[in-house]
Amino acid sequence: MHLIPEIAQQRSSLEALRRDLHAHPELCFNEFRTADRVAAKLTEWGIPIHRGLGRTGVVGIVKNGTSRRAIGLRADMDALPMQEANTFAHASTHPGKMHGCGHDGHTAMLLAAAQYLATHRHFDGTVYLIFQPAEEGGGGAREMIQDGLFDKFPMDAVFGMHNWPGMVLGQFAVSPGPVMASSNEFKITVYGKGGHAAMPHNALDPVPVACQLVQAFQTIISRNLKPIDAGVISVTMIHAGEATNVIPNACELQGTVRTFSLAVLDQIEQRMRVLTEHLCAASNLRADFEFRRNYPPTINSAAEADFARQVMADLVGDARVLVQEPTMGAEDFSFMLQAKPGCYAFIANGDGDHRALGHGGGPCMLHNPSYDFNDELLPLGATYWVRLAEAWLSS
Repeated sequence: MHLIPEIAQQRSSLEALRRDLHAHPELCFNEFRTADRVAAKLTEWGIPIHRGLGRTGVVGIVKNGTSRRAIGLRADMDALPMQEANTFAHASTHPGKMHGCGHDGHTAMLLAAAQYLATHRHFDGTVYLIFQPAEEGGGGAREMIQDGLFDKFPMDAVFGMHNWPGMVLGQFAVSPGPVMASSNEFKITVYGKGGHAAMPHNALDPVPVACQLVQAFQTIISRNLKPIDAGVISVTMIHAGEATNVIPNACELQGTVRTFSLAVLDQIEQRMRVLTEHLCAASNLRADFEFRRNYPPTINSAAEADFARQVMADLVGDARVLVQEPTMGAEDFSFMLQAKPGCYAFIANGDGDHRALGHGGGPCMLHNPSYDFNDELLPLGATYWVRLAEAWLSS
């Protein structure tokens, strides 16, 4: 493993910074303290900054030489609205808020890279350090773009990275094409006519029709999509009724749809809408159908994914750079990849941290109340950011 010595020697200070961020988690668009910490560090190292994109976003600018080439490196800053179960010294000090996805580590790694890049500047061009708010459901990437991220800071490509539990420490994973799914939500309210449960012939019961919809939606995946096209329809909430002897007036279904392409998403939404309309009409019922598209699929461009793979292989060896298996989880870095060429990759977090509670000795997964970012990653992640930027701006 070829770590930059100056970064490796700062492991303890990087760890302290990361744990400070972990102890003070902030939710989407409220990353005020985190943004202040980021801005203060960048300023301390002589890096010009721009604040306010996406409300709490911070962009650092490191220039050298005369080239107009530029690269963007992105880290997310926000935490999750969940209660932390860990009891170590740096556990969350804010009830109901937790860095359960490792964004504290992402921020610390990019800050470490920023310090080295500002000090050494072994490149010709510009590195834009993008500290993004509100990845967890707020669409902070979209908001930064709408506020002019790529207009104010024109860049040739943009790169992101996420820690991944369950992979052996010292590994990376990267692939071209779709690597994370689109995230979408639906809400369907089936309206009938309530009545006494002992006399169903006097009512129009929405519950059986809602149950038919749950089953029918699965036939979209098995009978409407091409077998090689991936998609998930999960009905995760069903609400109806208040008493055991009363047929309710309405039944509400909610859930999520995940796909790796917008064409498949269009097909699923259209079929869900048609099935809802026709199944309800067949029983003399009506329905309201709402479908909200949150994040598009995260799709890596081939050239940038191959470039990132070579940088990773130079650091840890080709055998430790894995094929990035697509996941049905979603990521708002997808908005940046819609606007610019780029690559989103995974860095191994190991099988769980010894400080975390864990469950059954297995990996402590993301969005888990016992999760903690593995501080051993900090020098490797920071080294990757530096080598990626240097290589890109010398190619």
